[in-house]
Amino acid sequence: MKFAETKIKGVFVIEPELIEDERGFFARTWCEKEFEEHGLIPSYVQCNISFNKNKGTLRGMHYQAEPWAEAKLIRCTKGSIYDVALDLRPESPSFKKWFSVELTAENRKMLYIPERIAHGFLTLEDSTEVFYQMSQYYHPESTRGARWDDPALHIEWPFTPRFISARDKQFEDFIL
Repeated sequence: MKFAETKIKGVFVIEPELIEDERGFFARTWCEKEFEEHGLIPSYVQCNISFNKNKGTLRGMHYQAEPWAEAKLIRCTKGSIYDVALDLRPESPSFKKWFSVELTAENRKMLYIPERIAHGFLTLEDSTEVFYQMSQYYHPESTRGARWDDPALHIEWPFTPRFISARDKQFEDFIL
């Protein structure tokens, strides 16, 4: 696997290295040893799937508060997404900065997001499916979010979302 750290410390774009032959290819998408070597959380306790019927569906910006903060490994298994990581660590040099990458079923890239980083995505196609691996169990009382269009965060989306949940619309402006 190829690990490329982004402008947000601890956030990595990970690409599988394909071993191809006449049958197709083989690639690893997970290796505990390699994740540990890059300082990433090497264990996951839960996997989730998000299916999104329509292009323009926005999910985010979500995170879980301490002590239930979670790292995530995200991969788009069908369709494509504009994936965003937002640094919410006040001690970080990239505090309130964001990073985006296009994850598609075809490019097979993954995004690793450490604890205390908010995550959200916008679907770029109908019938898009996203697979998540989580380092922490879901804890509803610890669920938090930042508003996708908060002017203090300046997240640039490729187009205006068409479908947003009531919960994601109600997040307040970011205040530390």
